[in-house]
Amino acid sequence: MNNKDLALSLVHADTENEIINILKKEGYWDKSDDWQLYGGKENNFATIGNQKSRAEDALVEKIVNSVDAVLMAECLKRGFKTDSKEAPTSIADALEKFYNIHNGKLSNITPNERTKLAENIALVSTGSKSNPCYSIIDKGEGQSPNRLPDTILSIDKNNKLRTPFVQGKFNMGGTAVLRFCGRENLQLIISKRNPKIKIQDASDDSINYWGVTIVRRENPPQGVRSSIYKYLAPNNKILRFESDSLKLMPGNYPNAYQNELSYGTFIKLYEYQMTGLKTNILFDLNYKLSLLMPSIALPVRLYERRKGYKGHTLETTLSGLSVRLDEDKKENLESGFPVSGPITALGQKMRASIFAFKRGRSTNYTRDEGIIFVINGQTHGTLSKSFFTRNAVRHSYIADSLLVVVDCSELDGRAREDLFLNSRDRLASGELRSQIERELEILLREHKGLNQLRERRRREDIEDKLEDSKPLADVIQDILKKSPTLSKLFIKGVRLPNPFNIVNGKREEQYEGKKFPTFFTLIKEYPEIAPKDCPKNVRFRVQYKTDAVNDYFDRDNDPGKFSLYVNGTEVENKQINPWNGYINLNVLLPDNVTVGDVLCFESKVEDVSLIEPFVSRFYIRVTDAEKKNNSSNEKNRKNPSTDNKGNEGENTSHLDLPNVIEVFKNDKNWVSKEFENETALHVFEDGQGGYDFFINMNNIHLLSEQKSNGSIDSKLLNARYKYGMVLIGIALLKENNDNTEKSIEDSKNQVGNIFTETVN
Repeated sequence: MNNKDLALSLVHADTENEIINILKKEGYWDKSDDWQLYGGKENNFATIGNQKSRAEDALVEKIVNSVDAVLMAECLKRGFKTDSKEAPTSIADALEKFYNIHNGKLSNITPNERTKLAENIALVSTGSKSNPCYSIIDKGEGQSPNRLPDTILSIDKNNKLRTPFVQGKFNMGGTAVLRFCGRENLQLIISKRNPKIKIQDASDDSINYWGVTIVRRENPPQGVRSSIYKYLAPNNKILRFESDSLKLMPGNYPNAYQNELSYGTFIKLYEYQMTGLKTNILFDLNYKLSLLMPSIALPVRLYERRKGYKGHTLETTLSGLSVRLDEDKKENLESGFPVSGPITALGQKMRASIFAFKRGRSTNYTRDEGIIFVINGQTHGTLSKSFFTRNAVRHSYIADSLLVVVDCSELDGRAREDLFLNSRDRLASGELRSQIERELEILLREHKGLNQLRERRRREDIEDKLEDSKPLADVIQDILKKSPTLSKLFIKGVRLPNPFNIVNGKREEQYEGKKFPTFFTLIKEYPEIAPKDCPKNVRFRVQYKTDAVNDYFDRDNDPGKFSLYVNGTEVENKQINPWNGYINLNVLLPDNVTVGDVLCFESKVEDVSLIEPFVSRFYIRVTDAEKKNNSSNEKNRKNPSTDNKGNEGENTSHLDLPNVIEVFKNDKNWVSKEFENETALHVFEDGQGGYDFFINMNNIHLLSEQKSNGSIDSKLLNARYKYGMVLIGIALLKENNDNTEKSIEDSKNQVGNIFTETVN
């Protein structure tokens, strides 16, 4: 075959065996001299094999490279070098200059405009349903055969290091997919330089040619410990051919290669090992890619071209999670969400956006991801949903419904290196990460909207069961009189709030804010003669009342600006949490204050509608540092949802005993609380220092005991089981919360004694 026919035969192949047979027939596969070291390095496996741990994360790198290629082409077509002063200064700047996208947000253009723009980048699924191939195609800058070894086939070069408007920096991310490409790690690359680019290398005699090569992995040769990646280049020269265009673009289903590509890059990954995401590309993979690229710079057109699928259309446009949520928020998000606000850690500025899903609606968007950290629209690391169940957050009831997106695009270079690994799929441990997590804990714990949602969900789960707690209360009170051990346990235990016995409180009302506020005032004044006291090492909080919408400070068009100054110097380490007319401002005192100082704080709110800004002034007096322990001011500070100032909160009565909810297989809680046959007890923190106990009354061991033990009345057996589980749970919680000094064996003995007293 000539090189063009060879290239097209490789394109149409969908298995590794087909590729190997084609190359063997042409005499390339077994001729070692025809294969060159990837990146020119014999130890290239050290870089290529040490990247993404998941196939979907690796695929994202290929898509991001295509986005970069398209943006760079637009710059070069205008005659500007990508690192020149005429080039865009950021991805958002590039999108605004090249495509007239306001603020660089895809949500600011119509779906039809996004679909048209997505014609520049395609992701196509071919082959079998069980072992699919994925082709990534872009109409970007493209590479000539001579340039391929120094660009797509290179490692650790500074090709894009000084280009400010692209994602790629380290010149290695594109190799992450190789380990997931079947058994031989085969990848096809076909590319041609974009002829519209004004800046071309005059010495490149291959500028008008297509280049074609295959990448493969070879087993460790004798005396070498690791595998080696190589690419096909007979006589150290990339195979090439001339052609105006190639049929590489998909047509109507099921035609994968019907339309012409005149320039750009075509990359095919054979038998890609995408565990759990091999369904129709429009569904699971689409949703996962949206999460991994929540604010992707350019849309991508997805094409399902494997045979055997049916549907009105088998293609769609991938625009990222932010666009999906914006378009579907009325159906999928709780009212008032998303909300966002700035956070600062070690002087680094970020923005956290909080999405609260309606019950059961988060599964189409996330799995276990709770917090995702994003740079220029690409996810660089995540924290699981367990973050929301931490004692410092206390949102167990809504943990499965939350997603937080932290935009880290403003981090400086050193901070990025400290927070993220070069693989861009994991967070690094360290001081910066710890401080960011601390800031997020405070933001989430004290967010009024989240606290209200948590209490509503809790009410829905247990309020119809509260009357069932009275028999438990009577029995336990009787036990307490007889048992010094249990009495001691409950005295040292936690008083549990009952959020449904509202005292002089108000139920949630639908809030309708204004685009531009007509007032923005402090709820409580702190004049110089009566300042607010704040320990030197603790944050203080003040609250504002306004009629602005929740996204006033964070929307794309005409946002408001909140500034805070202390003694004339702007404060960076602050959080503002707007929710339905109330603004919580949390501030960390400056490092250089001393006890007794009285600090003058001045806040300023500005927007395009205001002739004069809203200005508020208050005073803070620095008091002695507070000891950091479980009773610290920050941990036991009143929940924002229960503040009584301005009647915005609810005052709650308290129960001395836990709320206990019986769960049966036909209950809604069986599914929502993830019960199984052997589950005995699930405990959920109520968000205010107490716990709710969900007892499995269809526990397989309880049911077995009921059948085999006819000497004990089933109601009595159920009661012993139920109350025993509650007391054991309380004992274990107490041991955990006390950071017990006893040995594990002592703890087991204590629990055993408590259970014995209970059942007797």
